[in-house]
Amino acid sequence: MINLIPGKKGSGKTKILVDAIRDAVATATGNVVCIERGMKLTYDIPHKVRLVDAEEYGINSFDAFYGFVAGMLAGNYDIQQVYVDGILKIGGRDYEALGVMIEKLAMLAKDIKIVLTVSADVDELPAKVRAFIK
Repeated sequence: MINLIPGKKGSGKTKILVDAIRDAVATATGNVVCIERGMKLTYDIPHKVRLVDAEEYGINSFDAFYGFVAGMLAGNYDIQQVYVDGILKIGGRDYEALGVMIEKLAMLAKDIKIVLTVSADVDELPAKVRAFIK
């Protein structure tokens, strides 16, 4: 299941994401992963969460991001939830490519909750991306 948290810069997306991560840690029976560019959330999320710096692994496109997540899921069947702060900072501002990557992720992670923050106004996003906003 893919869920997007859209909004312009400064609209509170990261706070919503951090609150969701805290709730997930309290209820999840498996592993929770958070991916971001830089390590800004180090002190905001519980230590039980696996925090991954996309820069450290050279993730700089949507294809690289998809491959990284696919590899993580293949290597650890206990991952239940993945949270991503700033997907456009990781993959770029190509909304069509974002939509393609999200659709591929949705097929890959049918039983895994993946939540991504998207720094864009909802009206800017193509229909295939808006379909994942809950």
